[in-house]
Amino acid sequence: MKISTKGRYGLTIMIDLAKNEGNGPISLKVIAKDNDLSEHYLEQLASPLRNAGLIKSIRGAYGGYQLAKKPDEITAGDVIRVLEGPLTIVEGMENEKPAQASLWMQIRDAVKDVLEKTTLEDLANYDEGDNGPREAYMFYI
Repeated sequence: MKISTKGRYGLTIMIDLAKNEGNGPISLKVIAKDNDLSEHYLEQLASPLRNAGLIKSIRGAYGGYQLAKKPDEITAGDVIRVLEGPLTIVEGMENEKPAQASLWMQIRDAVKDVLEKTTLEDLANYDEGDNGPREAYMFYI
């Protein structure tokens, strides 16, 4: 499974809205500028997020977008499902041998579990010290 730019940038929108929670709406122009992304592309992502009830738009000179629910009520899985569709690790699992099918299902379930347990509040409040430095793998020949 590969999450496309739709899912990644959609999460970027949602995290920025979560960080701005309680401060009124924020425009996609600001989000695009802050993250060096295309405003036009973010507009295309905002529509399905709005239709799914995850964000709401506010019209006017000081308008923009804000979360439709509290950040702790929206999961990363909610966002990814709206923009990417259902999680699939392998197509045509019915043709796989039982051991392989079991492995693919375990991987799918593990990814789904992480996405469902991770809220926008978690992502907005993430401190880089939480998980320490990323592991670098060293291979010796």
